[in-house]
Amino acid sequence: MKGFPYFYRVVTPFSIRSMKKLYFLLFLLGTCVPSIHGQGTAQDYQRAYGLNNRYKNTVFRSGVQPTWINGSDLFWYVITTPNGKEYYLVDAEKPRRALLVDADKLTQALTQATGKTQARSGLTLDGLVVAARGDSLTFTAAGARWLYLSASNRLVKQQDFNQRPRQLPPMLNARPPRRENGILTSPDKKMEAFIRDNNIWIRRTVDKWENALTKDGTADNQYTALQWSPDSKKLACMRRKPAKKRLLYYVESSPKDQLQPKLQSRPYVKPGDTIDIQQPYLFNLETGKNLTVATSVIERQYDLRSLQWDADSKAITFEYNQRGHQAYRVYELSAITGQLRSIIDETSDTYVNYNSLYRNDLRNGKEIIWMSERDNWNHLYLYDRATGKVIRQITKGQWYVREVLFVDEAKRQIWFTANGVYPNEDPYLIRYYRINFDGSGMTCLTPDEGMHTAWFSRDRRFLVDVYSKTDKAPVAVLRSAKDGKVILPLEQADISALIATGWKAPETFVAKGRDGKTDMWGLIYRPTNFDPTKKYPIIEYIYSGPGSQYVPKTFSPVNWNTSPLAELGFIVIQVDAMSTSFRSKAFESICYKNLQDAGLPDRMAWIKATAATYPYMDIDKVGIFGASAGGQESMTATLTYPDFYKAAYSSCGCHDNRMDKIWWNEQWMGYPVDSSYIRASNVVNAYKLRTPLMLVVGEMDENVDPASTMQVVDALVKANKNFELVVLPGVGHTMGETYGEHKRFDFFVRNLLGVNPPAW
Repeated sequence: MKGFPYFYRVVTPFSIRSMKKLYFLLFLLGTCVPSIHGQGTAQDYQRAYGLNNRYKNTVFRSGVQPTWINGSDLFWYVITTPNGKEYYLVDAEKPRRALLVDADKLTQALTQATGKTQARSGLTLDGLVVAARGDSLTFTAAGARWLYLSASNRLVKQQDFNQRPRQLPPMLNARPPRRENGILTSPDKKMEAFIRDNNIWIRRTVDKWENALTKDGTADNQYTALQWSPDSKKLACMRRKPAKKRLLYYVESSPKDQLQPKLQSRPYVKPGDTIDIQQPYLFNLETGKNLTVATSVIERQYDLRSLQWDADSKAITFEYNQRGHQAYRVYELSAITGQLRSIIDETSDTYVNYNSLYRNDLRNGKEIIWMSERDNWNHLYLYDRATGKVIRQITKGQWYVREVLFVDEAKRQIWFTANGVYPNEDPYLIRYYRINFDGSGMTCLTPDEGMHTAWFSRDRRFLVDVYSKTDKAPVAVLRSAKDGKVILPLEQADISALIATGWKAPETFVAKGRDGKTDMWGLIYRPTNFDPTKKYPIIEYIYSGPGSQYVPKTFSPVNWNTSPLAELGFIVIQVDAMSTSFRSKAFESICYKNLQDAGLPDRMAWIKATAATYPYMDIDKVGIFGASAGGQESMTATLTYPDFYKAAYSSCGCHDNRMDKIWWNEQWMGYPVDSSYIRASNVVNAYKLRTPLMLVVGEMDENVDPASTMQVVDALVKANKNFELVVLPGVGHTMGETYGEHKRFDFFVRNLLGVNPPAW
């Protein structure tokens, strides 16, 4: 009887068949007890893992991405329908929309040409190129390259895949690079500049005469970034003193090509490390005079960049990013006198977000367009080049300029994107705008509510606008770029098949943050079998790194980080709280020397508001998970607020900002490294753990030092804390991949639902 269940030995009068039936019945009862509540069961797991197939091929007439033809007013696009792909040609001037090709006719032509039956539903024209008039097209399909004349339904094979690639004619194929083999040719073609043995050399093209401009170049004193002046009489460069690079070492435990582990290393600069120092140099080839900048002016630099000549060859400009990022300057160095002056001086008590800066030196040589957060919002300014003073602020208001698309100097207009202009709606929704240099005539070119993506014709008379929201299927229209009016409707996505599966859109929810005044915007994901009479634990997916916002704003059937997890019987939420971007500078700067804040007070206020609105949300069972910065933040949440966040899944976290990459951490935590880094450290605070925690790390993570996680492990072990650790051999930066995802599912089912997960 060894190995049989105990009940088999008790109920011996039953037959073997009866025993099997009873065993199976009891097995079902044991595994299905949780299904009374419908949460964390095998059926829930099957539904979670089946979302991809469930929603596959349920969204049609979506995904419009126009291709404008040869700078004309014609463009084409492709969409998917229940019958297969359809290709459309649009004449914006007419305006008129028609099928680019009759798919049935083309499928028949391909069948006849190849001798093999081609399915209409599988017709895909890869590498499609449409002729200027739209009457012929070339594409790849059925193993060959084809020319198709749509009017006559004529198909001509151009090339089989197994043939050698057809060579372009010499004139089309010839694109001589400006810099060949490290040689930089002057604009007048008379001289060449290059680096030899770490020194700068010049050479006449006519007779190959050479001369060394420098003789002090070494591996520790390098000359880089050579640039000829427009008049070909001067040469600019950067002299760089490289710092000794820190290396990260990895033991690849399970390489695919050998039994024994491999030791690998990668360069990886961390906060507080010594870094390269650069210094601009000018060489006047006519006078032999060399000019440079005093190192005292540009000391404590993080970076010098954007070295460029003025059109008149009288000066160079470069950008200085001070280490600690509280000052960012645009300098001008005179090639005549050697005088250095600051044209733009951007400073901040916290940090200058240099990743979002924009600069455009106008061709008139007198003005510069500059982007800044100096008034607490990201806006455009017009500078006087000669005086270094602001002529005017071009854009104003409690909203955020996202990207400058085009500057029309002739009309003195700027085309750009922005969010937050429209009051009383989601402030993160991006729209397209045009404004005059003097700040007048600001025109919204995509006024409908939604997250917009647009493609302009080359002459910017027209734009194709595609917009959606998380609960609104994509719409595509052709607009006038003069006033944004719709010229021609193109597509309205059909999601009827998706809705028929039981799909429900996530809910946008707005609640006040920690200050009781500022709106926090987030999403609520519910399971497809949602029952408001049940209680649902809450799980937050967190990523709070400044520099962006992370809650989705466009339509998608599935969010793979949240939707499957909800199917297990949870309410999953995402919030853009303070310390994220694209709101005010003050909203984001909460993070300064304070990354451990992670907007958690705002998040908790938001979750409490949702739970007060929806009683089925179990405020006593809140979990949190994330990767990278989100991995750090999810663990921080349980260490700091264990009475609120009851369980955390943390993958590849940068748990101590001293261990992570320099650019991310010195940007937000400052320089030099000080006690703020210690306060933010999950390693230092690991002893506070009193909730379930799962740590995940990829042993070959090149983004975040894997030792950051292992040092947390060490601290937890020394503090005698109970936790779970998943190490993924050979894996890089990750949320956990397939294995880790399953572990995450089980972790929350076990710790928030109180259910033993079904067997793998």
